[in-house]
Amino acid sequence: MPFTLAHLSDIHLSPLPPAHVLDLCSKRITGYLNWQRKRRFVHDPAVLGSIVADLKTQRPDHIAVTGDIANIGLEAEYAAGRGFLDALGKPEQVSFVPGNHDIYVAECARFAARAWGPFMTGDDGETFPYVRRRGPLAIIGLSTGVPTAPFQATGELGDGQLGALATLLDRMRDEKLFRVVLIHHPPVSDAPAYKRLTDAGNFMHVIARHGAELILHGHDHRDMLNVIDGPNGARVPAVGVPSASAAPGLDKDNAGYHLYRIDGAPGAWRCEMVVRAVSEDGLVTEVKREML
Repeated sequence: MPFTLAHLSDIHLSPLPPAHVLDLCSKRITGYLNWQRKRRFVHDPAVLGSIVADLKTQRPDHIAVTGDIANIGLEAEYAAGRGFLDALGKPEQVSFVPGNHDIYVAECARFAARAWGPFMTGDDGETFPYVRRRGPLAIIGLSTGVPTAPFQATGELGDGQLGALATLLDRMRDEKLFRVVLIHHPPVSDAPAYKRLTDAGNFMHVIARHGAELILHGHDHRDMLNVIDGPNGARVPAVGVPSASAAPGLDKDNAGYHLYRIDGAPGAWRCEMVVRAVSEDGLVTEVKREML
């Protein structure tokens, strides 16, 4: 039986909890105004509910969430986010990595660790990068969430994570596991520079030298498939999903999620991707499936 991994991202839970004036004496003020002006109409809790309900009917073996549960990093958002993660499954069934909205300002890293820590911890208790062995998979979680200036949504891995990632990729290859890398910011993007992963080139250099079987990301709110270089001519798919709460017709792509059905063995892995998305009439349907 294939191992089924579900992937969703950019949850952007709504409604936004009440904000005290002191909370907004920071970058949060620009995010708050943007939320009130636009984003609260895009991110629909009913749409998110439909996506999660449909995902559960698919009975995946594991669920990956690649960031942006929060919106402007209010402390109350992390308790709500924990409720969302708990509703998806137990920490051993759900792997999470944070996005830029989750680490919106400096204090958010503490909020995230306290509320979501069990979902972003490896088999040996380690954090970023962490590794979780699930069936034939080695799920490797990275954090690109860093506090940034107003009007910036960049991400960064840093030399420490990149060096540790290289070691983990080699070790998981030697264990003959299918290596899935979870990251919020895409390694390849046509987004403006203020939204990109600043050390994407360094990340791709690690993949080119050490390999991976699959990279999953969010951030751009689009269905995306890019193929990047691995070692010895290998090609590594980097796949993004839309926001899981995007109301039809109001974001770059309608809300959706992906399923990956993985079987085989090293040198002969098979990975089928199934794309499920909300249609204009609000139903979640299969859009396409393809082998990666």
